[in-house]
Amino acid sequence: MSPADTSVDSAQNGVPEGVFDNIWTIPNLFTLVRLLCLPIFLWLLFSQENRAGAAWLLAGLGSTDWVDGYLARRFNQTSEFGKVFDPTVDRLFFFVAVIAIIIDGSIPVWFAVAVLVREVLVGGVIAFSTVFLKMQRFGVTWLGKCATFLLMGAVPSFLIGSTDVWEAPFFAVLAWVFGIPGLILSYWTGIAYIPLIRAGLVAGRASTSTGTQDA
Repeated sequence: MSPADTSVDSAQNGVPEGVFDNIWTIPNLFTLVRLLCLPIFLWLLFSQENRAGAAWLLAGLGSTDWVDGYLARRFNQTSEFGKVFDPTVDRLFFFVAVIAIIIDGSIPVWFAVAVLVREVLVGGVIAFSTVFLKMQRFGVTWLGKCATFLLMGAVPSFLIGSTDVWEAPFFAVLAWVFGIPGLILSYWTGIAYIPLIRAGLVAGRASTSTGTQDA
């Protein structure tokens, strides 16, 4: 029986899928491969001092962020683990990449700190609310995805822009073209998440209350 069949059977029997059920799926494997590329990025940047190679790898990893979601829908292999694993890997990539490029000195510190502060605040509130306050999870908004796309384009562009390759001047400009709108949009969407978080908390409390009454 395939993992997808197991998930369907669980749903039909009224048993909610656990976080560690249905782990071995194609989209989760793809996310794992992306995660294993993170040490390669750090090796290229610090050990080989190959900024251009590290930047192109980072850009490639960022541009494939949508693939695991597509695979999950294409093969009907959505899982509770994947819903947690994928965004966790994406956030880990973002944090490690930005901090590494700060250490490398290839990105303005104020810009990098502003990006990280937003991620810590919004990500921390959502994680705390989900784990401890039983907030019902909600999807990333379209504007949130746009902000992430712009920032994931800006960060490797800063890195390429600091190299001596022929395309460096172009990417030095592109970093700001992507970076400033991405930064503004990321803070705007962070504020826009407040009512979604409130609604998720209310829905989570209602679900918990219903479960308690049924028990």
